[in-house]
Amino acid sequence: MPGSGITMGGALMRIALALVLVFCTFNPSGYSLFHWITGPPVTITPGKVLAVIALTIGWLVCLRTAFIAMGWLGLSLGIALFGVLVWFLVDHDLLSLTGSGIVWIGEVVVGVLLGLGLSWSLLRAKATGQIEVN
Repeated sequence: MPGSGITMGGALMRIALALVLVFCTFNPSGYSLFHWITGPPVTITPGKVLAVIALTIGWLVCLRTAFIAMGWLGLSLGIALFGVLVWFLVDHDLLSLTGSGIVWIGEVVVGVLLGLGLSWSLLRAKATGQIEVN
């Protein structure tokens, strides 16, 4: 069937969109939904409510899809894998966790895991030929 499955570009696009979701919600640069809501003036506006609802929908879709596709065990192993990878990079002085570096690394790990969770069923189907139906 033409057009079925996933490409490397499709998986990377899902990871990129998950990273955008994570960074739009909060990031140390000061330009995020968190900073917009908590910064002066602290008022409820239609734009803020719209942004909160849109990001909440994005988080629910990403989290639900990741949990269904990978399960608790898969997500736990993904966290462990990325945790050890960060540890390895820090141990070899290839990565620094000083200042806000640890926040950026944590957000990248969350975004990549969410993006992989969005792609996981399609990646597994392409690798094994088995289609997951829930």
